[in-house]
Amino acid sequence: MKTLGIITRRELGGYFSTPLAYVFLVIFLAGTGAVTFYMGNFFGRGQADLLAFFSFHPWLFLVLIPAVGMRLWAEERKSGTIELLMTLPVTTGQVVAGKFLAAWAFAAIAIALTFPIWISVSYLGDPDHGVIIASYLGSLLMAGALLALTSCLSALTKNQVIAFVVGAAASFIFMMSGLDIVLGFFTNWAPAYIVDLLASMSFLTHFQTITKGVVEVPSVVFFLSMMAVCLFINVQIVELKKAG
Repeated sequence: MKTLGIITRRELGGYFSTPLAYVFLVIFLAGTGAVTFYMGNFFGRGQADLLAFFSFHPWLFLVLIPAVGMRLWAEERKSGTIELLMTLPVTTGQVVAGKFLAAWAFAAIAIALTFPIWISVSYLGDPDHGVIIASYLGSLLMAGALLALTSCLSALTKNQVIAFVVGAAASFIFMMSGLDIVLGFFTNWAPAYIVDLLASMSFLTHFQTITKGVVEVPSVVFFLSMMAVCLFINVQIVELKKAG
């Protein structure tokens, strides 16, 4: 655990050693404010809640999360520091987990910095704080699953731009897989179990379930399982690259 903590702190510090991290935070915070109060028609609706705020989170994450995760392995491979990193007395699993936890912590900081919006809504009305807390938990879990996916894909390339594009594309596919327009395409020719599997893999569907204020175990397990599977694959990819 001590080694994992050292790796996590090193990676998290690396985010804030460049202005890029602050740019990401500013863009995310400005984006959440814009979609909540303007695109979400907050004042026109006359209802004190954060429905618009959380409904736009998945789409903001399609940009923020791949941008955060693209550097996890692509940068290490491009600079050649991955070879040095793997010579240290740490396991590949510890490195993968440490990098992921640092990126997830950065995403958690970005999400937590939106608290002024919660305060503003509480001042203007009487929102259901239980629903808001559940929605924040859902955002954090979804961010973690998207980061694990992006991290896994980042290990396949040395180019951060490619890692970003592929990560965003894969995230979009998992986000949209549960929508009727997507399922309808498969319904006419695919077996029912394939359609059900695609529906169950939708990040958006599980996130929307949690934002209703019901933290259902299947949705939590889904996001945690996605993290575990993607990180396991991430370890295997790094091991193959190291052996090669």
